[in-house]
Amino acid sequence: MPRWGTAASRLCILGLKKIAEGPPRRDLSQFLPRRSSSRVSGSGAPDWVSKGSSSAPKPHARLNTLFWSKPCSLALAPDSPLRIEEPQYEGLKRILLKLMLFYSKQSKDIRGANVIYKRVISQVDKPAIYDVFHLEKTFKTTFSLLVLHMWLVLRRLKEEGKEGVELGQYLYELYNHDLELRVSKAGVNLLLTKWMKDLEKIFYGNIVAYDAAMSTEAKNDDLTNVIWRNIFADDGSPMPSDAAADPVKAFSRYARRESTCMSLTGKEAIFSGNFMFTPLEKHLP
Repeated sequence: MPRWGTAASRLCILGLKKIAEGPPRRDLSQFLPRRSSSRVSGSGAPDWVSKGSSSAPKPHARLNTLFWSKPCSLALAPDSPLRIEEPQYEGLKRILLKLMLFYSKQSKDIRGANVIYKRVISQVDKPAIYDVFHLEKTFKTTFSLLVLHMWLVLRRLKEEGKEGVELGQYLYELYNHDLELRVSKAGVNLLLTKWMKDLEKIFYGNIVAYDAAMSTEAKNDDLTNVIWRNIFADDGSPMPSDAAADPVKAFSRYARRESTCMSLTGKEAIFSGNFMFTPLEKHLP
């Protein structure tokens, strides 16, 4: 087992049928376990999640100029075509839907979580994030990016107290189901449950490390070092000290800025999913 995880937990593997039936949910009120260690490395990954080449990314002069701008809200404009609004029905249809609990808080949270997760995978699955930061698109890299963006959202939801925690639970279930599909697509059909448990440990270990790196006690370069270990490094290799480290430093600025931008984004936009992570396409050469 790779030494990625620092926190272990158990969660039922979510399938489409279980989601429809309302699977049992574990309390994620803190979104991360209480463990003494917050250091997470990317060493010892199984072959099926290998990043491939371990060569350092080519330096790019433009990277030093990126993500220095003042953080701002990520909420979509009221007239944005990317907005997804709650369906509004009238008359008998509304009455029937109300009786079916379509307008219950739980139903609204589930719909909101679906939109939020679409925003997450939209940022992670687009080629821009790999091109800007010189990352190879592999399962391991995509998984690491998925975890980081889930952390950004869960961190913001936690700021809203109990309501945010409950919404975060539904979001986590969607992530877990999507991850199971991605693992299967990557060619893992045997021992799927084992791999899902391993990836869950990695998820929580990464969350712990990112939170620790953003704490008031953290050093300036802690987040950069964590991002290097969790996203860029192969087999625990040390972070380069020359221009090859520019993509890592740029990604660190991106993550820190996105976290602040999320905090500046209003509750309504966050809960409804009507926000977008900072577009990266404009930074391509």
